[in-house]
Amino acid sequence: MNASDLTLFAYVADTGSFNKAAEVAGISTPSLSKKISKLEKSLGAQLIHRTTRRLSLTEAGESLYVHAKNIEEQVNDAVASVSNASRGLSGTIKMSVPTISGELLLSEAIAEFCHQHPDISVDMRLDNGFANLIEEGLDLAIRTGILEDSSLIAKPLIQSNWIVCCSPDYINKYGEPETPDDLKTHNCLAYTYQAKGSYDWRFTHQGEELTVRISGSIATNNAQALRKAALAGFGIVYVPRCCVYEDLVAGKLTAILTDYQPRQLGVYAIYPYSKYLPQKLRLLIEHIKQAYLDKQDYF
Repeated sequence: MNASDLTLFAYVADTGSFNKAAEVAGISTPSLSKKISKLEKSLGAQLIHRTTRRLSLTEAGESLYVHAKNIEEQVNDAVASVSNASRGLSGTIKMSVPTISGELLLSEAIAEFCHQHPDISVDMRLDNGFANLIEEGLDLAIRTGILEDSSLIAKPLIQSNWIVCCSPDYINKYGEPETPDDLKTHNCLAYTYQAKGSYDWRFTHQGEELTVRISGSIATNNAQALRKAALAGFGIVYVPRCCVYEDLVAGKLTAILTDYQPRQLGVYAIYPYSKYLPQKLRLLIEHIKQAYLDKQDYF
């Protein structure tokens, strides 16, 4: 048994006919039939139900078909990679990205990627909800946090550090909290785009984990709305550092509780486990990862 035998088997499964599969493979029908029989013998399992009317896969055949298609696609991708320099990659990639990263760097990075590969188009939506990739026909998603769906693959891109901050005007009016417990007496604005922790702000201090229940006048799932409220001096926010980095550098916002370690979450490129990763998608993920690394000071 070798890869070419599995590819031939995939041809038969796809076409539902030995004659058509033989035509696709460029060999005679008897030769193809003999190779499939030999494959079944080597595996010790019947792969195809043969009748005078039609062909159908057995349970073992269905199982093997998934892997055989992957091997076929990998072979095609390997061949394509040799000629891609002259022919270029092509096709459409459908993806979902979070609004913070989309606005900060991904829109420009993906536009640059499409400029480098003119025959590739990317259908990108900015969405903070966790999309169901398979049901929604998405090839890729960029997400922050812990991946709970074992049917997906998550490739790490960068570590996202969070920060507690407010405007200098807020500190002048209400004072600066010195410990997380002091937050209970301040107007803390909750960021609700997270599975947990919107109102329970977590810290680590000298190896000990601390949690404080906060309250405030505003709660929203949009980090930019929180940022603007903080800039206007209305309260304290606990958000990803990347969305307020430029304000911190400019002195418009001030980091507080710096002796306490805020949360850290991984940023991942996510794609279906059962789907073979095409070269164009692999190259896009590498390009996106580099875009994050180029702005790692923000994170």
